[in-house]
Amino acid sequence: MRARHDSQAGFTYVGLLAAVAIMGLMLTVVSRVWSVTEQRERETQLLFVGDAIRMAISGYFAHGHKYPQSLQDLLADDRTPTPMRYLRRLYFDPMTGAADWTLILAPGDAGIMGVASKSTLTPIKRRGFTAIDASFEDTDCYCSWQFVFLPRGWRQTTPRATSKP
Repeated sequence: MRARHDSQAGFTYVGLLAAVAIMGLMLTVVSRVWSVTEQRERETQLLFVGDAIRMAISGYFAHGHKYPQSLQDLLADDRTPTPMRYLRRLYFDPMTGAADWTLILAPGDAGIMGVASKSTLTPIKRRGFTAIDASFEDTDCYCSWQFVFLPRGWRQTTPRATSKP
């Protein structure tokens, strides 16, 4: 014969439902932590890549006192008998995942003096930038992080950004 357990009927289902709800909440927290960690990593990559492009523009400028007309000029500078290479490859914007940089033009359309991301996400990093990137503090989007090369003695003005390739 079968024993009756009316007081315990359905208790296993309620426990299982509670366990699934707790696991769902924990997965939500883990996914948020994961996305913040991923954004911090992409932010670090953006700082590295932007600085590499700024240094490449600096090298290009140092060998002729002219800004490059395109980012392709940084891959192979044919102004000298021996081609100079300031970048090994064109980097993707880590925030957008594409090579769709906003190009910052030098005054008088004299070439490209820097790049900026097209991402409108809000940065996680707000303080603790290097001296050359001090203007990045408390900005509202990654598009405000402009990696610009200014030669010594040039007055810093707000450069004009464009999205020409």
